[in-house]
Amino acid sequence: MDRPKQLDSSLVPTIIKYMSKVNTWAYKRTGGRIGGNWRVGAGFRNPVPTLLLDHTGRKSGKQFTIPLLYLRDGANTVIVASQGGLPKNPQWYYNLVAQPDTTIQVGKDRTSVRARLAEDTERERLWPQLLELYADFASYQSWTERKIPIFVLEPRT
Repeated sequence: MDRPKQLDSSLVPTIIKYMSKVNTWAYKRTGGRIGGNWRVGAGFRNPVPTLLLDHTGRKSGKQFTIPLLYLRDGANTVIVASQGGLPKNPQWYYNLVAQPDTTIQVGKDRTSVRARLAEDTERERLWPQLLELYADFASYQSWTERKIPIFVLEPRT
């Protein structure tokens, strides 16, 4: 399936950036009551849980927080660097690879985690679960030539 041409607009990354800022602001102030579920696309009928991921700019050292869809896998949390099927990985992907020790917030709860890319066999097991969680991931994968990365966030003590 071809990526919709509208996604090639230079406005798309800017729109994503500002939507993320609004979602993060609301999530932090309400403990996830507002912004804690994604209700866009496939999430309209089946809202998808959202967490806040902290990450540190690999070049700037600046702290960032972004909302992401997530899947629980035992004690671990799984996130996807889909960026809506755009051709490049999101900036947070590179930041997380460079500095994998970080924190997430689910609802009001903050947890220290270590991020790692899912291994191939793990990815094969997780991908169908992620598609069940949010069917639009299949479209995103079809719109890009990159293999959309999956991170496993393991709790740190």
